[in-house]
Amino acid sequence: MGKKKAMSSEKASYVKRKGHEDAREFAESLGIGKEYKSEPQAKKDVIDSEGNSYSVKSGEKKWQIFLYGKKRFEEDYVFGGIDNLGDLFLKCINAFPENRNEYLRNKDKYKRELQPHMRELCQKLKNKKILKAFIDKAMFNSGEVNFLVIKEQGKFYVFWSRDVVEILSNHYEVENSKARAKNQFDDQKVVFKVSEKRDGKDVKRTHGEIEVRNDSEIHYREIKFWLDKKLTFNLLISNTKKIKNLTPKIILCGEETIKRLSKIYQKRK
Repeated sequence: MGKKKAMSSEKASYVKRKGHEDAREFAESLGIGKEYKSEPQAKKDVIDSEGNSYSVKSGEKKWQIFLYGKKRFEEDYVFGGIDNLGDLFLKCINAFPENRNEYLRNKDKYKRELQPHMRELCQKLKNKKILKAFIDKAMFNSGEVNFLVIKEQGKFYVFWSRDVVEILSNHYEVENSKARAKNQFDDQKVVFKVSEKRDGKDVKRTHGEIEVRNDSEIHYREIKFWLDKKLTFNLLISNTKKIKNLTPKIILCGEETIKRLSKIYQKRK
């Protein structure tokens, strides 16, 4: 058990360090230099000289959009303002006892207690307006971050935040998870799926999930929201009509991105 914790801690440290390195590389590629500003707590990995802010996502398999505990949902009034989503996340957390050993003694009981809250969360997020507000809050701190930057095969693809929210919310089908084994339970997660054609058939692929993490003493009674990096990138790029190379390493995706950032590049040039 100790070895597993050390490795997961080491991996988390690597991911964080890699994220900082990619943010620095993007800033330097944009011509900002090493003096660029950032506000990681507000999801602003890079802030340019014009005040535009960027959330930079690297090449890992999954992005952890957020991992929040009870205190965050109690204090963040924005989550509460999105049709009381904050209160619902607290219900999901409070379905489990404060003492993790008590949970481990009777997992089935507490998983059943979680079910109605996850069903309610799923129903709320089926509403496109609520879903858009949730994605905007989770990814862009409710509009405070201007651009999503995805590093893919050594290049940085830049998307306007509102385009990202529109594309994801328009394509997501929101469902509850289903048990796949005898010791599992339905409705333990909210799942974001996207329909696509594969070998001439309609299939749904899981692009992300909201779940309660109870897997360790460190990560107990926390809400995690993650997205698949490759699937998210492919969904965004396939629904973007206009693309322009700003530099050999920076690709502007979408009309608004091109309009805003081309001006900076031309001015700098």
